[in-house]
Amino acid sequence: METRTFDLVVPAGTMPCYEALPEPEGTPIRGAVVVVQEAFGVNGHIEDVTRRFAAAGFHAVAPHLFHRTGSPALGYDDFSLVMPHMQALSDVGILDDVGAAVGYLQGAGWSGGQIGVVGFCMGGRVTFLVAGTMPLGAAVGFYGGGIVTGRSEAMPSLLGLVAEMPTPWLGLFGDADQGIPVEDVERLREELATNSPVDTEIVRYPGAEHGFHCDARPSYSPEAAEDGWRRTLEWLDAHLDAPAR
Repeated sequence: METRTFDLVVPAGTMPCYEALPEPEGTPIRGAVVVVQEAFGVNGHIEDVTRRFAAAGFHAVAPHLFHRTGSPALGYDDFSLVMPHMQALSDVGILDDVGAAVGYLQGAGWSGGQIGVVGFCMGGRVTFLVAGTMPLGAAVGFYGGGIVTGRSEAMPSLLGLVAEMPTPWLGLFGDADQGIPVEDVERLREELATNSPVDTEIVRYPGAEHGFHCDARPSYSPEAAEDGWRRTLEWLDAHLDAPAR
């Protein structure tokens, strides 16, 4: 597998981007994926997930959304270290960054309909933001908080995007997530079912906590992670345009 970190030009300057390519032979090519980081940066876990997508047949890239504050790769033991980097973000800037990653994949020969976006934690909210504003093939969000109830003035509620959402979105949530109430998840399900013009789905995992997909966190749930990964690949296969053979 070929991997590298390279710089992309974005409106705020340059942004590192981790890339993993499928093996040239023996791996069915399924499309392209933008992997959106947790609140802890493009750390070892996010790089590993990016490689997992490549191993599954996707051209995968993970943009460093914290490039404005040095592109740190943070551990999971001190959330206070996260805040200065989160505070430097805005939805406008995030869309610029993801748009640059999408543009890079389009330059590599992928159409918008062949590109998906998959994100975790903070990145789960980003996938909803992207799905609500950017026409791509598919989007998947793992335990994305702040969709129903905004996190800050710079990151408000995203429910206003539902009625004109252009990209099919799958949301995966744990019922034991202390930061995302089940009531919010069910309100989101109702809003999507009532108002979304595209295919959407929400899956809840009883007993699963925030970060259940991350095998580097104490909240890791092998059962929920395995099911969520399976559903993610199925969602991408069902909604991305097929690559040319």
